[in-house]
Amino acid sequence: MPKEIKGIIVSRLIVLISIISIPIIIFLIFNLVDFNLWWSSDPKLNFWIVKVLCPLVFSVSWLFFLILFANRFADTIESMDKTVGVVPLRLKFFFGINAMFIMFIFIFPMITPLVSALSFASMAWRLTTFRKESWDDQEASFITRFLMILFSLLPVFCAVCILPDYLALSVFLWEDIWLPLLDYIFIISYCLCTALAIGSLFILISNAGVSEYEQLFADPAETPSTAGVKILEILLFIGFLYLAGFFTGERFDIIDLFYNLGFVIVIFVSIVNFLKGKSKDKRFKGHLLGYLLAAVFMGSNLLAFNLEFSEFLKIWSLILSASLFIFVFFYTFVKYEDTEI
Repeated sequence: MPKEIKGIIVSRLIVLISIISIPIIIFLIFNLVDFNLWWSSDPKLNFWIVKVLCPLVFSVSWLFFLILFANRFADTIESMDKTVGVVPLRLKFFFGINAMFIMFIFIFPMITPLVSALSFASMAWRLTTFRKESWDDQEASFITRFLMILFSLLPVFCAVCILPDYLALSVFLWEDIWLPLLDYIFIISYCLCTALAIGSLFILISNAGVSEYEQLFADPAETPSTAGVKILEILLFIGFLYLAGFFTGERFDIIDLFYNLGFVIVIFVSIVNFLKGKSKDKRFKGHLLGYLLAAVFMGSNLLAFNLEFSEFLKIWSLILSASLFIFVFFYTFVKYEDTEI
């Protein structure tokens, strides 16, 4: 059953937001980043190709691609929610946002030319065959193959025009956006995970050994209310941000004690949920992977043998957790069977 918020299907809403936002983001990138033609210094030519043609072509490509596979993307989001059901909802939020940011920095710039070439080739196919189903193994006519190649040359031309600068886009996003925000991201992340870990312990106790989102209750009405714990988590989160110096810049050493406590609670709750949940209900699904991700992420802060190694662990704990989500999404998208538009 698709998840809904006030009658709106969440997966469809995400696809709709993507269809609207991605072309806008592409135009912003091309007009904010100083791309230049490597083969010409003519300012007018540079403007029309770099500021107008390239973002227009790439935007149309993504728009066509997202609309073409709108149903598949929505179904993939719903299917992925089940695939990563082993990850607690409160951790999905953090790891999902992190995965989106990593994908925007590294993967999105690299696959855009490929998506554009395939989209324009698909446009030519559909214009010449008037088919609405996906490509098949039937022999295409010469004019169809010719137009497919001809159409795909436009995005290839756009990519080649700015290739040196375009390859440096990920470096720009990494050095000018990601790294300057890294310390703030980690303060928020550690405080959030610590607050949620403590809240998870309270829910574990109130549920007699099975934490929030860890038990598939036979009767949803029997699920204890967690409103009080959620309020506690919010207050703890704000308090931890203050102790970590997020608001004032003055860091209190006691925050390390809470970080360590959260790390221990994550491990304890995962073990109790896995063992006791199994014994209470055979339909129990232990969310061991989610807690393992949280333990690795928070544990990287405890393995700070030196400053350089600590920074290395910080970066890679985020990259690895994001890579897991990105891999699951693309795998689910490729393997999911649906009827294409």
